[in-house]
Amino acid sequence: MGIVNVTPDSFSDGGRWYDEDAAVAHGLELVAQGATLVDVGGESTRPGAHRPDEDEEVRRVVPVVRRLADEGVAVSVDTMRTRVAAAAVEAGAAVINDVSGGLAEPEIASVVAGSDIPFVVMHWRGHSTDMYAAASYDDVVGEVCTELEQRVEVLLAAGLGEHQLVLDPGIGFAKTAEHNWELLAGLDRVVALGRPVLLGTSRKGFLGKVGRAAGAERPPVERDTATAVTTALAARTGVWAVRVHDVVASVDALDVVDALEAHRA
Repeated sequence: MGIVNVTPDSFSDGGRWYDEDAAVAHGLELVAQGATLVDVGGESTRPGAHRPDEDEEVRRVVPVVRRLADEGVAVSVDTMRTRVAAAAVEAGAAVINDVSGGLAEPEIASVVAGSDIPFVVMHWRGHSTDMYAAASYDDVVGEVCTELEQRVEVLLAAGLGEHQLVLDPGIGFAKTAEHNWELLAGLDRVVALGRPVLLGTSRKGFLGKVGRAAGAERPPVERDTATAVTTALAARTGVWAVRVHDVVASVDALDVVDALEAHRA
């Protein structure tokens, strides 16, 4: 899943694809590089980010979704809003990727209920402005799994089908760096819930601190090698998809995993 942030303020590439033509060109480039899905989002969810209003998010996202879908691209729309999701599906989106897992606007379930459109249910404990206030766990892997299963039950009751639900452990959302590492180490427990799993680690802050002195951190664009390592881990663990900025590095990582598996006795 290649990322197209149609935003001025995303943590890694805010502003680069804010223009509609640039966003469409980047989405097509990601597909040429090996992305199976292109995830288009019009709201930054970096820590502390303020939300655009609904009309602005629609303006950012829907034209890009429509043009990519018209080019035959499988498009995922990254949104927490019912109206944005509905407009994106009408424009041709094939997946709804809701980082709130349906908590921000429970009505979003009605957009995909009774359809075949996958709905990504991410583990979430609040909006970007205050999510770290909820970053408290006794057993982060166990609690994330439990809370994801609770969301699944609610969404099934709202009319979604078993086949539609994809889980995301929410790396970086209401999680400290230590929580992120614990989740990666326990990723097999998330996969063991028996549903497709999406993993989103790309360029996140905890990867920028690996092997660095206290307080030092690589900038986001220098975290693609570390991200590709997590892609390899995800593949070995049985994850359904990874959401990444640098598709080329992750495709290379997947090719290495495939080659290794083909030569196992």
